[in-house]
Amino acid sequence: MEGPDKPSWLETPELDEDALLEVPEGARQSGVCTRRRGNVCTNCLSLLRTILLRTGEDWWFLFTLGVLMALISFSMDFTSTRLQKAHRRFLEQLQKAPIPLHFLVWISFPVVLCTFATAFSQSISPASAGSGIPELKTILGGVVLQEHLSLRTFFAKSVGLTCILSCGSTIFLGKVGPFVHISSILATFLGRIMARLGGSHEDMSRQYEMLVAAAAVGVGCCFGAPVTGVLFSVEVMSSHFAVRDYWRGFFSASCGALIFRLLAVLDSQQETITTLFKTNFRIDFPYDLPELLFFAFLGLICGLVSWACLQSQRKFIHLINRNPLTSCLLTKQKTIYSALAAFLLATTTYPKGLGCLLAARLSMKELLNSLFDHQTWGSLSVNDSTTPGGLRPDDLWREWGDAPGGMYAAFTAFLTIKFLLLIIAMTIPAPAGYFMPLFIYGAVLGRLIGELLALAFPMGINTEGVAAYITPGAYALAGAAAFSGAMTHTISTAMLVFELTGQITHILPVLIAVLLANGVSQRLQPSIYDSAIIMKKLPFLPRLGGKGRNGAHGILVEYFMDKDVVPLPSGASRAELSQLVRSTRCSVYPVVNSAENLMLVGSVKRKELTECFICLREQQPESLTSGGLSDWCQIEPITTQLSPKSSLYQAHRMFELLGLQQVFVTSSGQLKGVVTLRELRKAIEDLANGVIVPCVHGRL
Repeated sequence: MEGPDKPSWLETPELDEDALLEVPEGARQSGVCTRRRGNVCTNCLSLLRTILLRTGEDWWFLFTLGVLMALISFSMDFTSTRLQKAHRRFLEQLQKAPIPLHFLVWISFPVVLCTFATAFSQSISPASAGSGIPELKTILGGVVLQEHLSLRTFFAKSVGLTCILSCGSTIFLGKVGPFVHISSILATFLGRIMARLGGSHEDMSRQYEMLVAAAAVGVGCCFGAPVTGVLFSVEVMSSHFAVRDYWRGFFSASCGALIFRLLAVLDSQQETITTLFKTNFRIDFPYDLPELLFFAFLGLICGLVSWACLQSQRKFIHLINRNPLTSCLLTKQKTIYSALAAFLLATTTYPKGLGCLLAARLSMKELLNSLFDHQTWGSLSVNDSTTPGGLRPDDLWREWGDAPGGMYAAFTAFLTIKFLLLIIAMTIPAPAGYFMPLFIYGAVLGRLIGELLALAFPMGINTEGVAAYITPGAYALAGAAAFSGAMTHTISTAMLVFELTGQITHILPVLIAVLLANGVSQRLQPSIYDSAIIMKKLPFLPRLGGKGRNGAHGILVEYFMDKDVVPLPSGASRAELSQLVRSTRCSVYPVVNSAENLMLVGSVKRKELTECFICLREQQPESLTSGGLSDWCQIEPITTQLSPKSSLYQAHRMFELLGLQQVFVTSSGQLKGVVTLRELRKAIEDLANGVIVPCVHGRL
C-alpha cells in the first residue's frame, strides 16, 4: 500500500553517485603531479638526511658555513671597492673644478652612505649597530639575546656594513667585528636547519661550539687567514675553549679562506693564491740583535697609546651622554647624528685641506700597502708635486712624502688627528668594525719609529763588521700587530701579520712587541670589547685577574648570596602557588619538599608555571584546587649547586665554564639562598674596590 504523496519541499533529489565520484581529467592529473612532487621532495629529504647521518652533519655544516661566508665577504669587498673606484674617478675628473664643487662631491659620498647605513640598519634591526662582538661574548657567556641572532639583524648588518665599507678611509671603519657577528647569525640559522634534517635536538652546548667556529670563519674570511681566525675565537670570543672545537674552527675557516682567495683569482684581482699584502723584506739578515730593544720600545709605546685611546673614548662617550643635545641625537635621532659625524669626518679628511697630511686619497688597503713598503722613504727622492694622472701602486709612498712638511709631519698629523676622528667614528650607530682602523693606526706609529731609526742609523747597525740596515716596513708590521693586540688583548695579531704578508723573518721582534704591548694594556685597562660591554651595561661576567684572583679564594658565598629566595613547596595547592607567583617576579623558582624543611628537589621556570596555570584553567576548571605542584607541572632536576662555604673563585669558575645565570645555594640539601649573575658581579666589583676583604679562616 502506497503512502500519501510527500510535499515537494520534503522530496530529496536523486543524486548521481557516478557523477560525484567522477573526477575531471585535469584535476586527476594535477593531483597525481602534486603527489609525485610530494614524493620526490620526501625522497630527497630522506636521501639528504641519510647522507648527513652517514658522513657526519658537522662536516657539511662547517663546509657550508665557510663557503657562504666567503661568498658574502667577497661580495662586500667587490661592491665597496667598485663604489670607491667610481667615487675616485669622479673626483679625478673634477680636479680642475671649483673647490666648492670638488668639496661637495667629496663629502656627499660618505655622508649619504653613512646616513643610509644608519637609517636602514636602525629601521630593520637596532641590534645590528656597532661591532657585535661584545654582544656575542655576552651570548657565549650564557645570556640569551635573541634579537642579535635573528635574520633581520643579519640582513640589516650585511647591507649597512657594505655601505660603511664603501666610505673607505674617510669614515675609517672596518668589517672584522660585524663580519664575525654575521657569521654567528648564519651559523645559528644553519644549525637549526641541520638539526631538523638530522632529527637531532639543538642544545646550548652545540650552539656554543658552532658560534665559536663561526667566529673563526668570520675572521678567516675577512683576511684569508684561517689560523688567526681560530686563535681569535680562542682569545676573544670564549672564556674557555674545548680542544674538541679546534678541528671545527680550522676546517670551516680553511674552507672559507680558500674560497675567498679563489674568488679573488677568478675576478682577476690576483694571478694566483698569494698573500694580500706583498712585502720584500731582507731574508738573509733581516735585523740585528740590538734592534730587539727598539721593537720592545715600540711595544711599550703601543701599550701606552692604547690606554690613552680607550680612556679618551670612555670620556668622550661620557661627555656625549651628559650633553642634552648630543645625548638626544644619539638616542632618538641616530640618523642625524650619523650624518653630522660623517660630515665632520669627511670635512677633516678633505685632500685639499687637512687631508693632504692624512694620505686621505688612499683606501684602507692602499694605506697598508704603502706602510709595509720595504724602502726607506727618507733616502728616496721626493718630488714637489703629486704623481700626475692619479695614484700608482708603486708610488703610494708619495702620499706621505709629498705632504706639506714631509713624511714626518704627515705621520705626526695622522697619529694626532686620526686619534680624535677614530673616537668620533666609533660612536656612529651603524654596523662597523674597529679592528682594521686600529691595525692601520699601529702601522703608522711603527712606520714613524722605523723611519726615525733609519734616520738615526743611516748606515745601519754595525756589529762584528756586518751592517744590518733598518727596515721601517718591519716596524710598521710590528706596530700594527702590537697596537691592535693591545686594544683587543690578543696575541693572535702577530700571526695575522704573518698570514697577511707571508713574512715570518721578523717573527721574534713582532712577538716581543705584541707581548709587551699586551702586558702594559692588560695591566692598565680592559680590552676594547670588554669596555663596550661595561659601557653598554650588558650582563657579562667579568674576569678575575691579578689580586682579584687571589682574593676570591677568601670570599665565601654566604656573604654575597641572596637569602631572600621564594621557594615553592611541591605539595602546595594551585591557589597557594598562584599567590606566591603573583607576589614575586623571579624567572626561576626553587621547588622544595615542604615549607618546613626546605629540602631542594628541583626548579621550575616562571614561564612554564604560567603556561600550566592557563592550561589547567581551560581544560580542568573543576580540579584547580586539587593536587600539588608535582602533579600538574614538570619539575626540572637540580644539576649544579653551591655550598655557603664555597669561595667566590669557585662560584666564578662554575658560572664561567657552564654559562650559568643563577645557582641555588644548599647546605645538607636544604635551600639557603641563590647566587645570580648580579650578585656575583657585585661581589667581584666590591673585591676590586676594597669594599669587602678576603677572609683567612672563614671570617671577613
